[in-house]
Amino acid sequence: MVTFLYSATASADGYIAGPEGDMSWLLPFLGEEPDPVIAGAMTRITAMLMGRRTFEGSDPHAGDTEKEGAFEGQWDGPQVVLTHRALPDLPPGFRVEHSLDGALASARTAAGADGVVNILGADLARQCLDAGVVDEVIIGVAPVLLGSGTPLLSGAAGPFHLELLRETPPGHRPGGIRARHCRVLR
Repeated sequence: MVTFLYSATASADGYIAGPEGDMSWLLPFLGEEPDPVIAGAMTRITAMLMGRRTFEGSDPHAGDTEKEGAFEGQWDGPQVVLTHRALPDLPPGFRVEHSLDGALASARTAAGADGVVNILGADLARQCLDAGVVDEVIIGVAPVLLGSGTPLLSGAAGPFHLELLRETPPGHRPGGIRARHCRVLR
């Protein structure tokens, strides 16, 4: 059975992107030593599902051929983009869907029978939570206050209760980010 995972790194005040979708705020917190919670999840992911804003958003490593892309360039695989408009010049490995149901079906197929779909983007995560398909959540929190930007989750029909599965061990502070991995309770 496919698992749907929403993962994001947020500021201490709950923003996953700064004003205008800026992701450069993350650079000081991306260290050499990966967070074990995030690194463990990355090895399970078999497909990505993202909204258009995430697809077109800024990559804090844009232009760096070694670190540009998902998980600082360490992940490669099928990616599905949900958008209601055409996307010109789609890179290889990407598929476009125009409805949530179509995007979820494509992501399930791309992930494989026992795969994990990583949901990227706050608005798409909200839609998936409201649709009842999100199984797990990983939230990394960076020690910074952005003050404005894209909230981690806004406008959802929640509350959505979570069960903590694992968290960054005490004393392990890669770049200061602390991650929590939770199961969504139904």
